[in-house]
Amino acid sequence: SGAPASGAPSTGPAGSGTASGSCPTSQPPALGAGQKRVVTIETAKGRIQLTIDADLSPIAAGNFVALAGCGFYNGVVFHRVVTDFVIQGGDPTGTGTGGPGYTIKDEPVTATYGRGTVAMARTAAPNSVGSQFFIVLSDGARTALADPAYNNYQIIGTVTSGMEAVDAIAAGADAELPTHPIAMDKVTVSTP
Repeated sequence: SGAPASGAPSTGPAGSGTASGSCPTSQPPALGAGQKRVVTIETAKGRIQLTIDADLSPIAAGNFVALAGCGFYNGVVFHRVVTDFVIQGGDPTGTGTGGPGYTIKDEPVTATYGRGTVAMARTAAPNSVGSQFFIVLSDGARTALADPAYNNYQIIGTVTSGMEAVDAIAAGADAELPTHPIAMDKVTVSTP
């Protein structure tokens, strides 16, 4: 699950930086109403800049910002690529089954999915969001993601620059679970 069995704070994958402090071990505080954060993801394919908006999903936005700010995502790969649909990352095991060692509460989806949308991944179980997230590659994904059976992926923001890097990650994948996945080398948070 990504968290040490001892109950010590999870610090992400081995070798990840934690310059901003220890990573959360349970649901962190929601991001306050009206607040936004810029999350920058450095990869070998280029820089991706996200604007995370508390008004979309305050609990999920607070969780993502807390994990990004503590270095949890540093060195973690985009482990899943579905052509014309999404790239997905945030699992410290790189398998699609890992997370931060805790989950957060569900929130209603209040926006529309489209190219550049950033949302939290989850299982079919209630309250199962952890650290995995995805970036939507195409407006064509909107119909599938908006289906009432699946419309429970909390939207937290949008890609504001670097979609060419997102597209390059997708284009370089040789399978849904790439043989050589691209890592998030460094992930930082700032206030716009």
